[in-house]
Amino acid sequence: MHHPLNIAEPTIFMKGDAALKDGRPFFVPDFSSEVHYETEVAVKICRLGKNIAEQFAYRYYDAVTTGIDFTARDVQTVLRGSGLPWELSKAFDNAAAVGRFVPLAEAGAIDRLTFRLDINGQTVQQGYTGDMIFSVDRIIAFVSRYFTLRTGDLIFTGTPAGVGKVNVGDHLQGYLGERKVLDFHVR
Repeated sequence: MHHPLNIAEPTIFMKGDAALKDGRPFFVPDFSSEVHYETEVAVKICRLGKNIAEQFAYRYYDAVTTGIDFTARDVQTVLRGSGLPWELSKAFDNAAAVGRFVPLAEAGAIDRLTFRLDINGQTVQQGYTGDMIFSVDRIIAFVSRYFTLRTGDLIFTGTPAGVGKVNVGDHLQGYLGERKVLDFHVR
């Protein structure tokens, strides 16, 4: 039985490689009037892995960044209300903005990283990996029970409070610590 306030396992959804946004502007898709940003820490998988034990998960990623999981919230609401999968709302083309990756050796301990999103010069989301419901290592162990992780796969790890709508003309800048790793406009 699933209890919404007692989440025992991470919630997982997939984004295909067409969801990866390049360095150009993010274009609001014509099928949604309410696209939201969700700023997250993302790690890059550096070796093949399946059924990874949590205590060894750190061996499977070597770089980290800040990313944005774009969600067509109006579409997601309809899908959720019908009990349908969320991919149309979360895995559409360019729905994953990925910052410049920083080697973990430079970034610091994965459970002590700060990250934030600024829109038009104002901080709208900020997080600390030590506050995450599920640690990066727990997420990797969980996902690898179901999916073989491959070199180059990206895992987004969840968003802190403060998600909201993007608007045409917005300037988004993502930070990992004080490093600006993401910088683009909404068109």
